[in-house]
Amino acid sequence: MTDPRTPAAALAPVWRDVLADSHQALIDTVEGVGMDQWELPTPCAEWSVTQVVQHAAGDQLAYAKALGVGDGPDYNPFEPSGTIDGSPAEFVAAAIGQTAAAWTIVGDATETVPTPLPFGDLPTPVAAVMCALDAAVHAWDIAVATKQPSPLTENLAAHLLTAARRLVDPLRQYGVYAAIIETDGATPTPVADELLGYLGRNPRV
Repeated sequence: MTDPRTPAAALAPVWRDVLADSHQALIDTVEGVGMDQWELPTPCAEWSVTQVVQHAAGDQLAYAKALGVGDGPDYNPFEPSGTIDGSPAEFVAAAIGQTAAAWTIVGDATETVPTPLPFGDLPTPVAAVMCALDAAVHAWDIAVATKQPSPLTENLAAHLLTAARRLVDPLRQYGVYAAIIETDGATPTPVADELLGYLGRNPRV
């Protein structure tokens, strides 16, 4: 049976935890990249591990700016150069730190917040989980490329999928997400696999 609650209502009690878990997943995964792995290909077509890190960090900074903190990325996250000055782990941790700080000033009673997405303002829980989704899925991209364990737990994936199902389809026209990849028919399908397929990623790579 379809959950009758709206995504905002469903996510309201958990969005801060989902955001924190997703941010930590990205930090931990980047820290786990080996010295010889930065140029490896990733599930993001034509992007190396370094470029995915740049993109993910830039997206987080864009969310922070939308919330009124910082100036956003000083580069185009959709055209990552593949070069990071200094430590990539420190680079992404600094971006996440700024974004996390921005979300702390959003009160629980705040109904909507601005986002860098084409939709503009969204219900606060949904906006936060879309920010989390960006961090978590790119953590998965990096983990796959560098042979690390998937950071997507079933619980985290379920919350991310709740937001994704309402908002990802319109973003496909901008090239943010690829077309849906159907799962292999496993019963039951792991929620993480369902999420990845919905985001245009092959969960079995």
